[in-house]
Amino acid sequence: MSGPEKVLEEFRVNGERHQVAFAPHKTLLEVLREDLGLTGTKHGCELGECGTCTVLVDGTPVLSCLVLGLEAVGREIQTVEGLADGPRLHPLQQAFAELGAAQCGYCTPGFLITAKALLDQEPRPDRARIQEALAGNLCRCTGYVKIFEAVELAASRLRGEPAEPARETLHGR
Repeated sequence: MSGPEKVLEEFRVNGERHQVAFAPHKTLLEVLREDLGLTGTKHGCELGECGTCTVLVDGTPVLSCLVLGLEAVGREIQTVEGLADGPRLHPLQQAFAELGAAQCGYCTPGFLITAKALLDQEPRPDRARIQEALAGNLCRCTGYVKIFEAVELAASRLRGEPAEPARETLHGR
């Protein structure tokens, strides 16, 4: 005897409610990408080792490849698509773009979401804390320095401080 083919559940994703029919064995990553069409969250290792699929669940970063969709029902989910405010980029997105903190960009959504969770909890993280918070996110293309600098720049801007990229960062590309 097998379980139901599909379940019908309600999700709250990026501030909007969605009713979704999905197979109960699907991960949150699969529900987001396949059933809700939110493809900003990326398939990576699917073993919880790379951080590419990171989303926020009730404000906490989780690896969506390791969470069943059913476990996220009734919780607030935020994906990279929910960072921008309409056409206005989130300060993290803006800083990543300005500093060239991505090459291929595949890992970037996971870094952005993880960094957002950090800055929501700690508005003044030092470089060591940023490195620690982002340690579960892997990038195969870039060095991590520009990523760390982008988080620092965004943190300053989120605190309302006037901040521009360091000249050596912009010219070091």
